[in-house]
Amino acid sequence: MKRREYSLDLTVNRKRITKVVVDPHYEEKHSSSIDDEIILRLVQMLDGKFVEPDVEDPPFNYFSQDQIGLNGKFYKLIWLLEENESYIGVVNAYRR
Repeated sequence: MKRREYSLDLTVNRKRITKVVVDPHYEEKHSSSIDDEIILRLVQMLDGKFVEPDVEDPPFNYFSQDQIGLNGKFYKLIWLLEENESYIGVVNAYRR
């Protein structure tokens, strides 16, 4: 399965983001409760925020956002930022 890319304009950790890259890994176990559209809505909720990384492994910083509420449901989003790049990589996402 191939990663999917979407254009999106937001700012996270004072960094302008123009693209979201979604890894299809979440589909193996969670495709019945989440899809790319929900993931993009969760990523948009990061706009304007500053989040401390859970893991720093240059050139990547990894983040885990738990209990993100959307339409009365809660989700976990695992994502990354790469140094000198303008995308968010979604590693995994699922409903809590």
